[in-house]
Amino acid sequence: MVMSVGGFPSLALGCFLLVLAVEPRVAQGSSRGSTLGVGGDGGIVAPPTAAGICASSVTIHGYQCQEFDVVTQDGYILNVQRIPEGRAGGSGGGTNKQPVLLQHGVLVDGMTWLLNPPEQDLPLILADNGFDVWISNTRGTQFSRRHTSLDPTNPDFWNWSWDELVAFDLPAVFDFIHGKTGKKIDYVGHSLGTLTVLASLSEGRLVDKLQSAALLSPIAYLSHMTTALGVTAARAFVGEITTLFGLAEFNPKGEPVANFLQALCAYPGVDCYDLLAALTGKNCCLNVSTVDLFLENEPQSTSTRNLVHLSQTVRDGVLAKYDYGNPIFNVMHYGGVWPPVYNLSNIPRDLPIFLSYGGRDALSDTRDVERLLDSLKLHDVGKLTVQFVEDYAHADFIMGVNAKDMVYGQVLSFFKNQQ
Repeated sequence: MVMSVGGFPSLALGCFLLVLAVEPRVAQGSSRGSTLGVGGDGGIVAPPTAAGICASSVTIHGYQCQEFDVVTQDGYILNVQRIPEGRAGGSGGGTNKQPVLLQHGVLVDGMTWLLNPPEQDLPLILADNGFDVWISNTRGTQFSRRHTSLDPTNPDFWNWSWDELVAFDLPAVFDFIHGKTGKKIDYVGHSLGTLTVLASLSEGRLVDKLQSAALLSPIAYLSHMTTALGVTAARAFVGEITTLFGLAEFNPKGEPVANFLQALCAYPGVDCYDLLAALTGKNCCLNVSTVDLFLENEPQSTSTRNLVHLSQTVRDGVLAKYDYGNPIFNVMHYGGVWPPVYNLSNIPRDLPIFLSYGGRDALSDTRDVERLLDSLKLHDVGKLTVQFVEDYAHADFIMGVNAKDMVYGQVLSFFKNQQ
């Protein structure tokens, strides 16, 4: 059964509240778990645990899966999965295969790529078609709540925004994968996962290790977010959020955040009956069982500062670093009263990019995507491929029952054309 999800419990709002999903030059890699083994590529691999993404969502379908830890330059320990080959098997641990990295959005983790049956999940489709598949999990999510010196109960653990994902998380994972494979990497990002790669590239990061990028429901500019709930949430985060909570961690499953989200739903003009549609647009193609599985795993924590930064992007209409809200603090951090802008025109013009966006997406609004495309207007001929899916909204790109036919086939063809 396909549904447009309605009647979500109030704290599910946290998962889709600005679901814009959402380095170090040197990274370290290690295994996770108390018992270690050697992987097919010679690396140290922790056996999957019952709670891990490999065991819960990959190996149960007959695929090999390895769990790694990647340490960022600022000390965060990121959980990363590797699916080295398809279900039918293949040669030695993916060493001769093209690596592809999938990056999720905010308030979710890598499991969101694996919620449908195997034949409909993008990572497994890529593995079955000969790719060496990697899935990353952003700092603060359930398997990446670790640091070399900080505990998640310490507010300093949450002192970051998506600037740090740009500067530390993505480069660390890219360095680790490149070190394991010796190859340039294809990349798939959804929502916040598109913003971070675009911003990284604009600063000259990743360029030497990235082969191509597929951007699904891309986020860069957010000026035209169309829902009353989304706009109200953004205003709240820019305004009173830190004094309302006094919390560095934004945990949608905690009582203070749940109360705040319920208060948002009481604002005039805000309709929270269908929360998913209220924030993402009316998704066409979600399955009831997939949404149920989604809600078993999500929403997950992020930093309050990260959501404030995203909300600043909505408010200010520019793609810039975190605004400390005080010219003195901005001067201290940036040397100027205004935060530096990420200049997307700096993205290499010969980088192959595939961009797919939806006509019903209230977060990645078509007008904002057109502004993004305008910033890429000098891209080399033949290096920018654009797909428009009229009926798709934000969540359809990762959970739609027909995404395999509508989008993933195009992604697969795009990547194969780069080989």
